[in-house]
Order: sequence, then C-alpha cells, then structure tokens
Amino acid sequence: MMEIFKYGGQEIKETPLFDTVVVGGGTAGAAAAIASAKAGNATLVIEKMNALGGTPVHGLVMPMMASHVEHNTLFYEIEEELKDRGMKTRDGYSDGLWFSGEEMAFCLEELFLKNGGKILYDAVFVDVVTAGNRIEAVLVMTSGGLLAVRGRCFVEASGDALLARAGKVPCECGDSEGKNQISSFRFEVGGINIEAYRSYCQSIHDTFCPMQAGEYFESAMVAGSGFALEPLFRRGVKDGILEEADLRYYQCFTIPGKAGSMSFNCPHIKSLECNTNAWARSEGITEGRRMIRRLVRFLQLYMPGFENAYLQREASMLGIRESWRIKGKYVLTEEDYINRARFSDGVVRGDWYIDVHSAGQGLIQKNKYEPGEYYEIPYRCMVSDVAENLIVAGRCISATFLMQASIRIQPTLIDLGQAAGEACHYSVKNGVPLNCVDGKVLRR
Repeated sequence: MMEIFKYGGQEIKETPLFDTVVVGGGTAGAAAAIASAKAGNATLVIEKMNALGGTPVHGLVMPMMASHVEHNTLFYEIEEELKDRGMKTRDGYSDGLWFSGEEMAFCLEELFLKNGGKILYDAVFVDVVTAGNRIEAVLVMTSGGLLAVRGRCFVEASGDALLARAGKVPCECGDSEGKNQISSFRFEVGGINIEAYRSYCQSIHDTFCPMQAGEYFESAMVAGSGFALEPLFRRGVKDGILEEADLRYYQCFTIPGKAGSMSFNCPHIKSLECNTNAWARSEGITEGRRMIRRLVRFLQLYMPGFENAYLQREASMLGIRESWRIKGKYVLTEEDYINRARFSDGVVRGDWYIDVHSAGQGLIQKNKYEPGEYYEIPYRCMVSDVAENLIVAGRCISATFLMQASIRIQPTLIDLGQAAGEACHYSVKNGVPLNCVDGKVLRR
C-alpha cells in the first residue's frame, strides 16, 4: 500500500522505495552512489545541479591533491575511466590527479548509470519525514513540485550537513570562534600562451613548480611569503588594478584537454568568515566576482603569456572548504593525525596535512607526513546515535575543525563515499541499521 505524505497541508507525490538515497551528488555522494549501485542496491542520487561531481565539476576544484595512501578501489576505477576517455591524469612528478571538470562529470554519471543507478537532477532538498529514530523519506523540490523520496538507507553528502541537521543529528561549524575556513571563487582563463608564462616564471627564478615543458604547469603567489611573482602583483596594486585583498592567495593549474587554459584556485574571499550564513555566502559570491575581474584584468595587462587571454568560465558554486560537521559516535582529532591513529573499524586512510585557510591566521599547514605514513578514519565518524539509517560521506563527517582540514581532499572523500555506499548495501542485506553496523566488516 502506498503511503501519502503530507507537508504544509498538502499531499506530496512519492517515489518507489529505494534501498539507498544519496542527498548530494558531489565527490563523496557520487562515490557513495556508485558503490551502492555496484553492490546491488536500488540507488537514487538527488542533485541540485545538472551534473554529478560537486566542487571539482561545479566549483572548478582541480586537480586532485596528492595522496600516497592505498585507496579504496573506486578511486582507481574513476581514474581508469578518465584515462579510457583520453584524459592524461598524471604529470610524472607529483601524485596529484589531473582532469577536466567536464570529463569528471561525464565519467561519474556513466559509472553510476551503467550500474543501474537513477539520478534526480535539478532537485533541492527541503526536509525529512521521520518515524522514531528512522528517516522514512526526504522531501525535495523539483520543477513539478514537492516530491517525497522514500528509502531504506540515506547518505548525507550535501556538503553542508543539510540532511543530517534536518534529521536532528547534532552538528557544529567553524573553529572555536565559529569562523569557517576561507572560501574561494574559482575561475578558468583561456587564450593563455602557457609556454610564455612558464618562461617568464623561469626568468624570475620562480621555483614553486617544476618548470619542464609539457601540458602540466602550476603557478602560485601568496603575499608576504617570498614568492617570485609578488613584485609584479605589487605593481598591479600600486597602479590601482588590484587591491591588497587580491594578493592574499593566487594559484593556477593547467587543465588536461584544454590547451591554453588554466584553472585558478582563487580569489580568497577573506570577508566570508561564516559561510553557513546564507546572506554572507551570497555577498561573498558578489565580492568574489569583482575580484575575479580585477585578477583577469591584471593578468591581461601585466603577466607575460596572458596578452590574448580571456575569462573563460566562472565556477557555478563557491569553493567551500568547511562548513558543518556532525557529532558522530567518534570525533576524529588532530591528536589522531599526530599519532597516525589506527582503528579496528578504520575504513579510509588519509595522509593530507592539516591544511587550514584561515581569515585571521593565513595558511596553517601542520605536520606533513612522509610517503607511506597515514591515519585511519573509523566508521564511527560517519554515523551518530541519532537517525539510525543515516550515514555521512564527505567533509561533514565527525571531526574537529583542524582535523577536517586534512580529511577534505577529493581522494579521501571518494574513499569515504565508497565506504558509505558499501555500508548501505551491508545494512539492507543484513537488516542492520547503519549506525549499528560494525565497521570492521567494511575494512579492506
């Protein structure tokens, strides 16, 4: 018998019952969905944008940062899928994984669909329907109106813990003062003479990136940190083209398959100290858009290789490094990072340093590991004592502010997503609530 859900005094159309419902199809959410579908669960992804991939696709966060750990299998499968589509993913001198956002979106979508998954695009999470300690359905707004999506297991992968918070899972945000990591508003520039830019960097003895010829190139400048490019940026400030805030953080990468194009990991929006405030986030976007124009104009006027460059694309979402975190059965801390912690229910390995972009303190980078060193993330960080059929994948897992700054990179989030998807399959198959699953059964 079909249930009729009521919300705001109206009856809501409902979907068939899915084994796994993933709210948010970003890095972790897409991985969770693929893993769940591969394992045999009837799986639905609810995504507010028009492509899977989240920050790498819509926020233009590329390439993936280097990670030396042994990953879960899906990470390698995604890379092989990219390579099969002609993408050159490795640069030969680092362990970063290079890609274009468009190819990543298509790769994730195809991997999911070929395993029988279903996607609901252009659908915005609204609320949950609960019964006791269980989530029965999530309500989403679509072009056809509200829809009740029923599920056995639910994956929180919204990036802002929207589902977890609606389900009454305790959460916290920011540091001890409630301030979040700084957000970026990334963009792409086309029409660049990459070799001329590289040659200029060589001529001023810029040693930030290996400068050998080829399609992989990274450049950066952080004011006050001794970067070779800073004097040129100072000229831009002196001449009124740039403002001091524009010099806070500058970084760009070439993009495989896009000759003459670079992706920019900037500007830093320092004023956006509390990105969990909707008004502040909106104001941050408008400020970031102005900063992008100043940076592009500066590059066109001052930077060798950019004489014929143009703004090719703005990110369609902010680069949010950190917002909300659940309070789970275990809270991963910086002490666990320092101790290279191991857990009986460790389901993911991490080795990225504690990488905080702070409004007040600038960049904080702590205790980098040597290759081969790692910590484990226990399954208990992904579940709570509330909402028994909910699991969290991605940057909102249970961790301290500092520790989250290590967890948040894409390779780790893909691994967390796979663990979440496999946990959903185990839960359905064995009739065990997600928050009662013994993470030992998911260890590799």
